[in-house]
Amino acid sequence: MLDRLYRGGTEMQALDVCRNAGRNGLDLSVASGGGALEGEFRDSGVQYHSFRRRAPLDLFLVHRLRQLIKGNHYNIVHTHQAVDALHAYLAARGTEAKCVVSYQGDFHDSRNRRVLEYLIPRVGANIACSKGMRSWLAEQGLDSSGFKVIYNGVDEKRLTYQGPDLREELDLDQDTLLFGMVAHFYPGQRKDQMTLCEAFTRVARDMPEAHLILVGRVVAGAEAKYAECLRTVTEAGLASRVHFLGQRSDLAKIVESLDIYVFSSLQEGLPIALMEAMLSHKPTILSDIEPHLEVSCNGEYALTFSTGNADDLALRMTELAHDPEKMRTLADRAYTFAKRTFSIDAHIANLQHVYASVLGEAL
Repeated sequence: MLDRLYRGGTEMQALDVCRNAGRNGLDLSVASGGGALEGEFRDSGVQYHSFRRRAPLDLFLVHRLRQLIKGNHYNIVHTHQAVDALHAYLAARGTEAKCVVSYQGDFHDSRNRRVLEYLIPRVGANIACSKGMRSWLAEQGLDSSGFKVIYNGVDEKRLTYQGPDLREELDLDQDTLLFGMVAHFYPGQRKDQMTLCEAFTRVARDMPEAHLILVGRVVAGAEAKYAECLRTVTEAGLASRVHFLGQRSDLAKIVESLDIYVFSSLQEGLPIALMEAMLSHKPTILSDIEPHLEVSCNGEYALTFSTGNADDLALRMTELAHDPEKMRTLADRAYTFAKRTFSIDAHIANLQHVYASVLGEAL
């Protein structure tokens, strides 16, 4: 169950699961209020149920979900946000279905926090997408001690791209070095494009052939963040070398075109975009928050910089860009690690183990 189908990490994760459910023995349906990815979910090979939530707590929706659960004999209802989880929990009460809730890294306001405090001990299972996510939830005052940890998975087939790269679209020379980050501009302490923009103003002085690509929509409430990033690069005379591309549906093209992927963030679960970069053979530079450190393995699979420190990030960007052999080695190691750890098949297998445990079954 997904309240809305935005083009974000949680939704892409669910879409990859849908597309690979059948061949992994998972009989899956989707219930959602629609959105940008609705067509792709409808074409994913699973049954699709449409609904519209009309209030923060919509009792008519609860009734309709209960009808779906009973009419289709669903065993598990899996949700990813507090509002979805509450509706699913109420709908499943009195039926044989069990609720499972995944936590991907969103910052929960006080109302959502109260909902989760109520639901955590009552649902069948709670899943964190990383050990760092589980620790962060505990820091927010939620009892995450019983949480399962399942890393997100990515369908590598979705990352295949053949065609003209981004340089042609932007009318850049083919030897242009592209740094990039794929992340929406969110309000609150989440993504940190500002540190990346500030770092690039330092990198650009020594690397006139370098450009920066920023992909992602501006979420309501984050307009000032976006404007500050734009002002920073404009005042540095870099408006023609920093490309704000907004939301894109051709992420395979974007990631394939990048030379170095940078993920500057203040708080994460474990971003799908990072996994996509690793599975696309891209060397990555990550802020040193706990979930990123969990997968960088002391520099084995990714370089890290001090979170929020533009000078440190600029140093890492320059260091890596000037060492092609290190770029190749880092990319190869990251790909091998991601292939083993973040495959969609491994993710679905881990989900099935949790589902079986909740239902008291043996796989």
